[in-house]
Amino acid sequence: MRAVSAAGFDGIELFESDFVNFNGSATSVRAMAADFGLSIDLYQPFRDFEGMPDALYRRNLERAERKFDLMQALGVPTMLCCSNTSPAIIDDTVRAAAQLHELADRAAKRGLKVGFEALAWGRVTNLFRQAWELVQLADHPNLGLILDSFHTLSLKDDPTGISVIPGDKIFFLQMADAPILAMDVLQWARHYRSFPGQGQFDLVNFLEQVLLAGYTGPLSLEIFNDVFRETSTKRIALDAMRSLLYLESQVGRRLRAETEYEHWHGRSRQVKRALTNKLFDPPPVPALNGVSFLEFAVDERSAAVLDTMLSRMGFRRIGRHRSRSIDLYGQGGICFVVNAQPGSYARERVDEFGAGVCAIGLGTDDPDRAFRRAMAMNSRQHGDGVGANRSIPTVVSPGGNLIAFVSTNAGQTEMFEDDFDMEDASDLAETGCDCGLTAIDHVALGLASDHLDSWVLFARSILGLEPGESQELADPFGLVRSRGVANAERSLRFVFSVSLSQRTSIARTVRVGGSAAVHHIALNCNDIFETVEQLRRNGLRFVPVSDNYYDDLQARIDVDVDLLARMRRLGLLLDRSPAGDFFHVYTESFEDGLFFEIVQRAHGYDAYGATNAPARMAAQVGSES
Repeated sequence: MRAVSAAGFDGIELFESDFVNFNGSATSVRAMAADFGLSIDLYQPFRDFEGMPDALYRRNLERAERKFDLMQALGVPTMLCCSNTSPAIIDDTVRAAAQLHELADRAAKRGLKVGFEALAWGRVTNLFRQAWELVQLADHPNLGLILDSFHTLSLKDDPTGISVIPGDKIFFLQMADAPILAMDVLQWARHYRSFPGQGQFDLVNFLEQVLLAGYTGPLSLEIFNDVFRETSTKRIALDAMRSLLYLESQVGRRLRAETEYEHWHGRSRQVKRALTNKLFDPPPVPALNGVSFLEFAVDERSAAVLDTMLSRMGFRRIGRHRSRSIDLYGQGGICFVVNAQPGSYARERVDEFGAGVCAIGLGTDDPDRAFRRAMAMNSRQHGDGVGANRSIPTVVSPGGNLIAFVSTNAGQTEMFEDDFDMEDASDLAETGCDCGLTAIDHVALGLASDHLDSWVLFARSILGLEPGESQELADPFGLVRSRGVANAERSLRFVFSVSLSQRTSIARTVRVGGSAAVHHIALNCNDIFETVEQLRRNGLRFVPVSDNYYDDLQARIDVDVDLLARMRRLGLLLDRSPAGDFFHVYTESFEDGLFFEIVQRAHGYDAYGATNAPARMAAQVGSES
């Protein structure tokens, strides 16, 4: 209750087992909720009621009376009665409706209401249309419908019929997202539900249909998820509120677009206009055009190691802070901030987690709008800015790293020029590139297993990035689950990876970096063969790739013999899709598992070389041993 109240919620549903296992009275729970400013809006679930044989039905009514006693003590106005899953049920619509009528009549005598919900695994009733048919047939003012997005969408049922149900007969609304999984729906429901924006259901359409019906009651979340159970209630509650704000904003956006193109004057247009005035409307998603800079947190020792590695990669020191131990490095369109200042946020990260990336600067034409959207979506401001520049609007990501919004209307290094002595103040993109590195292709983060959903929601709701398909990758010490997110223009990409095994490279990175750590940084080039030739001459070391990889590649893909020989000599990997080719190579780690990837995308390739991830992971293990 403390967590959800702090996150801005108005009330809660009370799940029966939580109360049964609570060592306190109903009045104490009611007082606790009131102290936190929360209403208790629903008591649930009341199971296996309708359609029962007479003897069991009479016992159910006795059970209901005891629950009504409890609800009155709790101050809860509505009970959720879910559709029957008992093998004793009689498939008789008239019997079921009559029994629901009696239940509602007894609730009415207490000043209470009953909401009937179709469970996706209900024996007779599992669709909302069937539940609505029973509610209509029962015909009692204190009996209404409860809708749950999971139960409808998990069965691939069409929610469009919801909009014609009278809004006052929809007593309660529960929202849940989920990944698309091929499994028993009961197990799916009890272990894999997630917040809106974290899964793959079309919740925008579902909520739109409910609102068009005229529903004005609570917007609630019913989530069963094993990972959420073990996670901080404070962070889960913040994610929960962010997910609802995001969902509301998406529905409002759709309704405004639909209203704009409706040229007739009728109820539909009036209803939609009225709804858009009530729904959360944050600043629009920012137009992001890539990673403007990365800030490394280092101490004196790791700063020297990083300086050597960056120099071998062709980066030049282009600026020194006038009063702090902070340097700028650049090449092509890439800018790195190396922060070794004692007492700074960056140095605190080093002391706690070790050296690594502590801040990511994202380029946008409107940093203030991007920042205002992030704050509206429950983000926390970081007051000290980044790179010793307090004027850069900055927020804290779910893992504690910083996300800064940088104006692209100025030169790439202009934000630093007031505080740094610039050795080369011209636009980096126009200067010669020592090794041909041009831009940051993507940033890969290793996450604690309970942070993946939080990061996907953060990326979608605040940055406007959309997730791709999940991949399962074979590390020598366990499976790694990986998921990329990107904007439509593909100018900004992140890859999120988690692992339940504690021995994988991802898990080791997370142990070093807390709950989220940049795992590697992928840098673009125009000619990867020339670039890697130069990098090797400079003394940069890459993880070795097995000769067997190239023999297998030749068997799988039609690769020119001379090209394959050159790839083998340079240690390059190749992934081929119908759209194009992806050449890439990985450096050895410089500090606590962080490494660089040099990439070249050809002919519209749009993935991340997941096919080659096992080769890279095995090579890294070999180089470490």
